[in-house]
Amino acid sequence: MKAYWIANYTEIKDDERLKKYAIKAKEAVEKYSGKIIARSANNVTLEGREMVRVALAEFPDIETAKNCYNSEEYVEARKHLENNAVREHIIFEGM
Repeated sequence: MKAYWIANYTEIKDDERLKKYAIKAKEAVEKYSGKIIARSANNVTLEGREMVRVALAEFPDIETAKNCYNSEEYVEARKHLENNAVREHIIFEGM
């Protein structure tokens, strides 16, 4: 069953650092057979906290998605988010 990452950002301090993260993150996602489906700062919050950016990625299954998140490559990418972005990040199975 396919799995998805969704990252909801409530704050981003430095867009240039976020761009560096996005490049490294995309490399990690692709290495783990995933693909970025969508990402955008143009969104409308209908309920809950307002998000300044949302990203969605698809993986073959939940184990692959978890392995990517915990991979050396993605850990390296996330360093660009430290003291730069506040987000919620989840992995879920699709139907």
